[in-house]
Amino acid sequence: MAAMVIVNNPGDWGTVYAPLLHAEWHGCTPTDLVFPFFLFIVGVSITLSRKTAHVSSIVRRAAVLVLLGWFLAAFPRFDIAHMRIPGVLQRIGLCYLVSALVFVRVMPPGGRVGVGRAARRIALIALVALVGYWSILMMVPGETGATGDLSPEGNVGAVIDRALMGGHLWKPRWDPEGLLSTIPAIGTTLLGLLAGLWLRVSAPGVARLRGLVLGGAVVAALGLAWSLVFPLNKNLWTSSYAMYTAGLASLLLGACYLMIDMRGWRRAAYPLIVLGTNAIALFVLSGLLTKLSIVWKVTLDDGSVVSWRTWVYASFFAPLASPYNASLLYALANLGFLYVVLWAMYKRGIFLKV
Repeated sequence: MAAMVIVNNPGDWGTVYAPLLHAEWHGCTPTDLVFPFFLFIVGVSITLSRKTAHVSSIVRRAAVLVLLGWFLAAFPRFDIAHMRIPGVLQRIGLCYLVSALVFVRVMPPGGRVGVGRAARRIALIALVALVGYWSILMMVPGETGATGDLSPEGNVGAVIDRALMGGHLWKPRWDPEGLLSTIPAIGTTLLGLLAGLWLRVSAPGVARLRGLVLGGAVVAALGLAWSLVFPLNKNLWTSSYAMYTAGLASLLLGACYLMIDMRGWRRAAYPLIVLGTNAIALFVLSGLLTKLSIVWKVTLDDGSVVSWRTWVYASFFAPLASPYNASLLYALANLGFLYVVLWAMYKRGIFLKV
């Protein structure tokens, strides 16, 4: 969540360090890890949440996430006729819905299904989703009638999105959170389910850590191997990207498990706990703050009108450092402000849950 706030709020989009930008198309930067890491940990949390036991709770939580996404997309003008339909929260809601229902189906509360058997079923479903998506993209003709078209506008996913949601996409002719690419994103979440199930196994901490690290390394390596014929691509959420990022997420989870659960470094994790326990509140507040900072206007001495965001950056951050560092300082200050808000909520026991 901290990384999300930083990469989404630079002072100047023209001066951003390369690691804090998404890959233009094929490829994977550190910024491209943020969203799949979030979906992976959603999968992990499903196995640990008591709310997952009830289908009605699953459907309600997914619906709230989608509605929050639509609210952010429409805010502040609420021009429904041109509102973007897909989005980050919408994708999270759909991935949570499908993955939680899969978990309840393969491992019902109070049932006698073992963790190993449930894990095999989940792994099979994830494999079908990832291989099926690869088959569709590579074998179904795109806009030009050719198969294997992985261009932004020509791939079959973009064709479907234009047919069903034309005029409501992030770009005029394609969207990085389109319908078809949600299938492999669900695969990412299902791989998080597997990691969560592994953490529930009755085994020594060292064995759990070994499973997260070895499993993550194998999955990441398989994703890299697959990328030789099916490139890493966040916008398409290619199957290779889903596996590669899930593998890295498992390695990071293993590192956190080692430092926090096994070695007890809990004080160092406190700031992340403050942000993570109100993750949805942070996402929504960050989105609202960004949009309001653009909508609010400031009249300069020469009579020109600029956004509040532009005025703040030019007045207080641009003079402090080089353009790239000033842009980063603005993003860090944005995170610092939101952290203070969430810290106050945390201290008062205010947690916005869906």
